[in-house]
Amino acid sequence: MSSLNKAMIIGNLGADPEVRYTQSNTAVATLSVATSERYKDSNGDLQERTEWHRVVAWGKLAEICQSYLKKGSKVYLEGPIQTRSWEDKDGQKKYTTEIKALNMVMLDRKDDSMGGGDSGYSQAAAGSGAMNSGKQNSTSASPTTFNNNDLDNVEDDLPF
Repeated sequence: MSSLNKAMIIGNLGADPEVRYTQSNTAVATLSVATSERYKDSNGDLQERTEWHRVVAWGKLAEICQSYLKKGSKVYLEGPIQTRSWEDKDGQKKYTTEIKALNMVMLDRKDDSMGGGDSGYSQAAAGSGAMNSGKQNSTSASPTTFNNNDLDNVEDDLPF
């Protein structure tokens, strides 16, 4: 039987995306995403617990995150969980576990004060692997979807 490594989270960005570029000029965006859980404790009091997730997006998806997401943006992110290691400047081995974003959906409405996405447009992966875009009613609640596997087929000038 095969295995599955897939994380799906909906949360809010705790800070603006941090973008850097590799030596080969590939964009890498690091996102800090908060998810919250509400529950009642043994006394019946409502409690809330927030988890913070480190998410990394690469290439065009990273550039889109930089352009359209900001602190407070509500976003859906999907991709595998990965752990990587490196040595710091003192020679100590360090580890981090993160979600490698392959799909991203901006969930803010166009008129939201947080304004992370423009829900007046919809970008969805088509069966052929190309991206479809079409202007929708600006009051539509349809989110804007980006699939990292299909972004190579999108022109640099996005239609929004």
